[in-house]
Amino acid sequence: MESLQYPIGKFNTSDINNNTDISESIDQIEKLPEKLKLALEGLNDTQLDTPYRPGGWTLRQVAHHIGDSHLNSYIRFKWTLTEEEPTIKAYNEKGWAELFDSTEGPVDLTLNFIEALHKKWVYLLRGLKDDQLNKFFIHPANNNKVMLKVAIGMYAWHGNHHLAHISNLTTSKGWK
Repeated sequence: MESLQYPIGKFNTSDINNNTDISESIDQIEKLPEKLKLALEGLNDTQLDTPYRPGGWTLRQVAHHIGDSHLNSYIRFKWTLTEEEPTIKAYNEKGWAELFDSTEGPVDLTLNFIEALHKKWVYLLRGLKDDQLNKFFIHPANNNKVMLKVAIGMYAWHGNHHLAHISNLTTSKGWK
């Protein structure tokens, strides 16, 4: 079951060690919208409404979750760059995924949103200086300090993690 839930493994903060790792993570964030579009292309509503694992979200919910999550991340970056050690606002991911726009909404809306968001986000990320990459925000759930350079790796992983959910299901079902 863990391989279905974490198909690429869990994120490891030590994976981000230098500027090359950061640059590669930004590249992954930049490429996600196109990969996601290809992974969802041609799927019908029945397929989009299939959970990627027992008890998991549907592919539609996963797609919308990526948009919601990455929007929150973009905002967290902006707070961190403009405030001193901000405590970010957490959000109820499960609750958001159960709202009608996530359970019924067209994935094209989210794919277009993610494409635009990622272009703006990547532009911001590529312009960050070392001192900015070392700034951090505080997550209220555990009071952890999260450096922006680590958050970049975390969100590259996050996109790939959910992309693997989609790709693994479509491959196992023979849809792609």
